[in-house]
Amino acid sequence: MEYTPRELMVVCAARQIRDGERVFVGMRLPLLAFALAKRTHAPNCVGIFETGLIRDTPARELLYTMGDAPNICGALWATSTINVIGLMAAGEIELGFIGGAEIDRYGNLNTSLIGNWQQPRVRLPGSGGGADIASLAQRLAIIMPHERHRLRERVDFVTSPGYGYPDEQGPAGVAWRQRVGLPRGGPAVLITTLAVFTFDPTTGEALLQSYHPGSSIEQVQEQTGWPLRLAPDCAETVPPTPEELRVIRECDPHGVWTS
Repeated sequence: MEYTPRELMVVCAARQIRDGERVFVGMRLPLLAFALAKRTHAPNCVGIFETGLIRDTPARELLYTMGDAPNICGALWATSTINVIGLMAAGEIELGFIGGAEIDRYGNLNTSLIGNWQQPRVRLPGSGGGADIASLAQRLAIIMPHERHRLRERVDFVTSPGYGYPDEQGPAGVAWRQRVGLPRGGPAVLITTLAVFTFDPTTGEALLQSYHPGSSIEQVQEQTGWPLRLAPDCAETVPPTPEELRVIRECDPHGVWTS
């Protein structure tokens, strides 16, 4: 079956959700990924939304924002942002979704500015809770377009920490997060329009896990601002199944998020 790049990204995101997990759901594609996982391989997962909503069923209608009425109706708990962030601080959230304008080879994300922080060329929206998710969730899943100016050797500003950078005190990776006082977590996966990356926890570096059908390792490298490292089992991304596509298209029949 034919499918769009965004439909494949939704499938890759949904495959990160394990049954029974509490998932901090982000905007746009993660909304569909939660619904897809819930209706296929992870029926017992629970969605947490930064507006203060917790659901054990996907909304009945397509969501344009997290605060839409269909997301409130039938929620297990309609509380405040601070309460759901508190769950994350307590280690109760297994997986969090996030996006960004820029990312580097160590999974550090920028959503603040482009250029020198004192006189930036572009001002971006800022954290919006992204730093909390990146710091406190047990695993972090990142979703963003794959363009060379976005995947950089080093981002202009670290809004949401990944695995830091090597410094005089030691390497990047899990060791860096421990040095700066982040109790858990770190990027587990980066899903782009061309590929899927995982991360080496020892070095913190991104590893090319798979390249999407129609792309190649060479094309991914051309659009990536650092020398690629390949995962030992790097291969082509497994395409969506007919059932996965059916569920996505039932949730987003007009392709608002996936066209």
